[in-house]
Amino acid sequence: MNNPPRKLQLTDLETLAQAAECLKVLAHPHRLRMLQMLRQGDFTVGELAESCGVASHVASEHLRLMQRCGFLESVKEGRRRYYQITETHLESILECIEARFGVKKVNTPTTRRAPSSP
Repeated sequence: MNNPPRKLQLTDLETLAQAAECLKVLAHPHRLRMLQMLRQGDFTVGELAESCGVASHVASEHLRLMQRCGFLESVKEGRRRYYQITETHLESILECIEARFGVKKVNTPTTRRAPSSP
């Protein structure tokens, strides 16, 4: 018995390759921690670095990679630069991760600024 071929709705491979590259960027515990923080407020590189237990230059590199994928932007305020999420779909990705692996409360720096509106 032959079934008629189904029409599948698929994304082209070039677009999926771009998505895979950006998902690779997210696949790091320090970057995920930074994103968890940034969805609750805007933070400086120093605050993000402290929460992750890494040097500021290491945190800056993580932030640069996430900016390159369009996930974040930074806003200069006086002598400080605050990072914020620009990709609205990150919320659902983080919710999926937290639902699967859980959320545990940890001590982190308090937010200096409220989250920016998208």
